[in-house]
Amino acid sequence: MWLVNAHVVDVLAGEVLPARAIEIAPDGTIAQVAAAVPPGLPDGQVSDVAGRWLLPGLISCHTHLSVVFPFSDTDEAENPALTAYRSAARASAALTAGITTIRCVHEQNRADLLLRQAARRGWIDAPRILGAGRAVSTRGGHGAGSGCAEASGEDEFYAAALAELEAGADHIKIFISGGLASAGERVENPEMSDGEIRGAVRAADTRDSYVVAHSGGSTAIRQALAQGVRCFEHAYQLDEDTAALLASRGAYVTPTLCVTRSETWMRANGFEEHTIANAANAADEHLASARRAIKAGITLLNGTDYPPGDQVDGVPVAVLELFLMAEAGLTNHQALQTISVNGARLLGIDKHVGQIRPGYAADLIAVDANPLADLAALGDISLVMQAGRVIRDSRVPAGAAR
Repeated sequence: MWLVNAHVVDVLAGEVLPARAIEIAPDGTIAQVAAAVPPGLPDGQVSDVAGRWLLPGLISCHTHLSVVFPFSDTDEAENPALTAYRSAARASAALTAGITTIRCVHEQNRADLLLRQAARRGWIDAPRILGAGRAVSTRGGHGAGSGCAEASGEDEFYAAALAELEAGADHIKIFISGGLASAGERVENPEMSDGEIRGAVRAADTRDSYVVAHSGGSTAIRQALAQGVRCFEHAYQLDEDTAALLASRGAYVTPTLCVTRSETWMRANGFEEHTIANAANAADEHLASARRAIKAGITLLNGTDYPPGDQVDGVPVAVLELFLMAEAGLTNHQALQTISVNGARLLGIDKHVGQIRPGYAADLIAVDANPLADLAALGDISLVMQAGRVIRDSRVPAGAAR
């Protein structure tokens, strides 16, 4: 199969390769990116992209598919089948929105690991899933009540984290501080001891994996960094010195700015007033922290904390996050890297996912304008392809042959 008349966005170099033809191999990978199509190909093997800009499929690195709103409605005894059905619907919505790879960072009943198996067997359409299974929380900590594994002390954290890895998790999620969900919670309050963090890191090390940490304030972030954590979520209160330290250690941060900038969506989804108020009160410092992270040169990832295919302000929330990170100070090129090559590198799939080049998965999206010049082009993704298979193309009339 060939895609022709396409402007290819090189997200690594930050340039556009105009009027290219892309050959997609039968195994769903990119065989070549050519300046011209070989003559004599049958019509059925050629699809005209009609001058659209092609980018690699989007990678969202902070995803919850099973989450229930408001959070207090979570039933920790829920039948795993119900959890999987809810999660599958959100996974399908994410894929349709152009998000072809997701990193789940806690799913009730390990729904991410179940969906990954179902997708591999061809039973459902879903993004490529790298999952944490259940996050591990201190008893009574930020993760309590959401179906997490709970532990206390280094040995218990080691055992709980190892259990998730043995169940098939790709990484381990912990909560090193408070958050915004509950009344009276403080994002700056540490919730784990050095030993507990170390226990989770030791478990991850046995599988050449890593720990990702829900993180509110700089004190807890520095504590976790010292114990070997290398990926931090939210960073609601990040000071300059801690940002510089994170950058010097090559750590990753997923700001999830949309968490404190989606009040209309939160109300539409039944969030409790104290959660909405907590988010609003954290918004200014959250944005300032993201700006400090950008200034320090930290490698940033795109993540949403919400199901990434949900529509917020008229666009998928993963795309809204892209816009917010640009508003915080990233260039258009840097913003596009947060949702492509940066995520692929952390996830360890950067040799075959996250770029448009030979040997990479044919995970592609198309937009009508150059996103390096104007990120708003991502507000209308008209083509989504995963592993060489068209998921949707709004420029093709219903019933027409592709």
